[in-house]
Amino acid sequence: MASSSFPTASTAPHAHSHCYSISRSFVGGFSSRPSHSKLFFLRNTSASRFATRAFPVRSVFSEPHRKLKDEDPITPHGPSGTPVSLTADAACIVSSIKYHAEFTPLFSPEQFELPKAFFATAQSVRDALIINWNATYDYHEKMNIKQAYYLSMEFLQGRALLNAIGNLELTGAYAEALRELGKDLENVARQEPDAALGNGGLGRLASCFLDSLATLNYPAWGYGLRYKYGLFKQRITKDGQEEVAEDWLEMGNPWEIVRNDVSYPVKFYGKVIEGSDGKRHWIGGEDIIAIAYDVPIPGYKTKTTINLRLWSTKVQSDDFDLHDFNAGNHTKACEAQLNAEKICYILYPGDDSMEGKVLRLKQQYTLCSASLQDIIARFERRSGGCVNWEEFPEKVAVQMNDTHPTLCIPELMRILMDLKGMSWKDAWKITQRTVAYTNHTVLPEALEKWSLELLQKLLPRHVEIIEMIDEELINTIISEYGTADPVLLEKKLKAMRILENVDFPASVKDLLVQPEESSVVEPGEEIQSFDKEVELIEEEELIDEEEELIELIDEEEEELIDEEEELTGKGTQKKKVLSEPVPEPPKMVRMANLCVVGGHAVNGVAEIHSEIVKDEVFNEFFKLWPEKFQNKTNGVTPRRWIRFCNPDLSEIITKWIHTEDWVLNTEKLAELRKFADDEELHTEWRAAKRSNKMKVVSFLKERTGYLVSPDAMFDVQVKRIHEYKRQLLNILGIVYRYKKMKEMTAAERKAKFVPRVCIFGGKAFATYVQAKRIVKFITDVGTTVNHDSEIGDLLKVVFVPDYNVSVAELLIPASELSQHISTAGMEASGTSNMKFAMNGCILIGTLDGANVEIRQEVGEDNFFLFGARAHEIAGLRKERAEGKFVPDPRFEEVKDFVKSGIFGPYNYDELMGSLEGNEGFGQADYFLVGKDFPSYIECQEEVDEAYRDQKRWTRMSILNAAGSYKFSSDRTIHEYAKDIWNIEPVELP
Repeated sequence: MASSSFPTASTAPHAHSHCYSISRSFVGGFSSRPSHSKLFFLRNTSASRFATRAFPVRSVFSEPHRKLKDEDPITPHGPSGTPVSLTADAACIVSSIKYHAEFTPLFSPEQFELPKAFFATAQSVRDALIINWNATYDYHEKMNIKQAYYLSMEFLQGRALLNAIGNLELTGAYAEALRELGKDLENVARQEPDAALGNGGLGRLASCFLDSLATLNYPAWGYGLRYKYGLFKQRITKDGQEEVAEDWLEMGNPWEIVRNDVSYPVKFYGKVIEGSDGKRHWIGGEDIIAIAYDVPIPGYKTKTTINLRLWSTKVQSDDFDLHDFNAGNHTKACEAQLNAEKICYILYPGDDSMEGKVLRLKQQYTLCSASLQDIIARFERRSGGCVNWEEFPEKVAVQMNDTHPTLCIPELMRILMDLKGMSWKDAWKITQRTVAYTNHTVLPEALEKWSLELLQKLLPRHVEIIEMIDEELINTIISEYGTADPVLLEKKLKAMRILENVDFPASVKDLLVQPEESSVVEPGEEIQSFDKEVELIEEEELIDEEEELIELIDEEEEELIDEEEELTGKGTQKKKVLSEPVPEPPKMVRMANLCVVGGHAVNGVAEIHSEIVKDEVFNEFFKLWPEKFQNKTNGVTPRRWIRFCNPDLSEIITKWIHTEDWVLNTEKLAELRKFADDEELHTEWRAAKRSNKMKVVSFLKERTGYLVSPDAMFDVQVKRIHEYKRQLLNILGIVYRYKKMKEMTAAERKAKFVPRVCIFGGKAFATYVQAKRIVKFITDVGTTVNHDSEIGDLLKVVFVPDYNVSVAELLIPASELSQHISTAGMEASGTSNMKFAMNGCILIGTLDGANVEIRQEVGEDNFFLFGARAHEIAGLRKERAEGKFVPDPRFEEVKDFVKSGIFGPYNYDELMGSLEGNEGFGQADYFLVGKDFPSYIECQEEVDEAYRDQKRWTRMSILNAAGSYKFSSDRTIHEYAKDIWNIEPVELP
């Protein structure tokens, strides 16, 4: 074996060293307690005994010819080689890291490079988490309390190392330990890839919620899928965005633990038969296995460590066809294995093809089925020998994060009826009391609809159950509204049914037949009526004769034309025009309607969004069940999004409000308002911002090659690329700014414009052509502007490739202006706006999503507002369709500038064409970029004016941070726990 690759380590005299006890002494658990050491040591040893003693180790394998002795002194050395003494925590951490580098290695033993250092460090942290994790699990099992289960297709976790040691209050100790081993904590942490388990706000929200659930000691788990290749890794080339597979699992994931004993069967296809017992049985088809991978989620300053369970898919070894393989049919031999594994390959696989649609449905059902089987198994185990299913909703709360987990509803019904023997009535009652639904969008394409035919093939039993739920809903609607007005009833049924374009049951059709009007004739009217009938018949006969004559003339004319064309040689390709039958609309399953019907609560994620949900998206359901609908404004965890990612600002906040309690009680941030005009605070505040900007300057140079000035305003829009989020409005505003600069002298430019670095980031979905055009346009503008020597540092445009959580943690603390400029009424909430405000960044935006509430909290004077309001949008689109919209000359000017070819040879006609015309798919400026453009550029002039006054700007920044207290995910989770889940915090003893 090669000799140890670590620097020489040492400890104080009389310290003990032992190759096995290191890990044991280190992983006794962590807790927030008032003692000096953050570590629990051996359970049979008092902590005070080790208060001044350290436990580094040498591996016995690294020195095979020498026996380690407890009394061997090892002298630690600082950077200059002078002896230093480690704290007890740091010494134990050194020992644990060295232990994992030697005994749980993923790399060769010769060297201790950064990747190896990261894995060994992460494994040492995981040791500590496992103790608290197991203790949390055991205590919750013992107490048998009600538990919430959060099902989401996405969990955008980001890097875990710094968050975990921060929550364990061990950042300093780990930094010290790694220095002792010749490494820097930040450099080690940068070796960790972001977990590729999400895409945007939906997944990041889910991760913030897990952090808050653990921190607040709520009994809860998360459930998701373990995507091997994530969404995609984004590369920016001369052709725009390119997608390649994520490689986050290439070297393994040190945080996860595979649970080979936790697996469940998941079935697709097959058929449904009725057994001799009268029960429905789903048989045959394709069977796979879902295997559990667990990731610990630690709370902040608490021992509570909850679980994120991710499912991976495979088949039994028996399904590998050895005969086919040996016969050379290798692809066929592996077919079952590939079909199972690919379910967890990619997040949101393209669904333009039938294969893509099938794969997406398989993903959704796998998440629902495996998770519910696991939840039910846990409920049965906790119930002991006597299972009372009436208690299931008293012990289990299932939250569906958007419509992706909708199949939880028919799957829970299937399990309760087909496997547990319950009646329809009892199963339906339990399901409705257990499940709740969070709506995240008002966009029609995001309110999922699936082909009924596809669902019938893939999940035949579930379609039977969905049809029964639909019938149950129909009966409820009829019972509520009666049959006196068949037109009204039919309108209600069509709006609310789960099954779209599907015939009504025969009994319902009869109810919808309108009664014929009374034909009673007064005595004096009978002869007159007869005369009219005769007249009508005669008129009809004349019309028929006239139509026959016209047809005859037309036929003769056509024959003459045909003869003429034959003589002239024309018309050889003449086609006879036939009227085509109108195709029947496809039969669909409306998943959002199923969520509303099958759950006991429906919530929006911002006040304005929840009102739109009630007034527009689900208005008929709101009228029927108003008690179901709630608002739960989103939030973000202040631990990751300010305490850990912005330590400089965090220290300033703690200093000025004289407590660090704000990390757990963000209401205390409001105390900053008292110091909003304090010059000393202003100086410190600006210094922290400058320090963060310098980090971004280095990052942008490394990642993009562009060198930007830290003296310029950092203007940032980072989010998923989508037309409604209006990155196009932003870049057109920049183009207008650039054009005006080019029309001025250098002196005029300097006087008129504040220097800006305009930073974009975000991924366009791989098949979303228009969004990818926008990415291409932004990068082309950047290429032109950034190389324009006349403009210099006055304007830079930078697109950051492969935007993710780790990039956000760098950009957000450095940002000074952040753009949240979606078309009003189209953004459900947004959470990046909350993160920016929390870090003292000022927002420019529309009255959309959480912007409305942020503006209320930070103050109207500290928010740059522009654009149409949500209630105006429908009228503005109608105005456009009627051809009444008159575009602002400045908007026409900027479009013409783009079309001139100033930004390169790429043809932007289709992109600009989407902003023109009055109607038609992909035209007519559906997202109102042209309408809001004048208001937007005028608002940007106000931004420049405010930024010139740095005292005013800093005050606005402080008041944004102070007003962000409402937008902690801790507040949101307390509301979910109280109003929807009915769960209580449980502190470990």
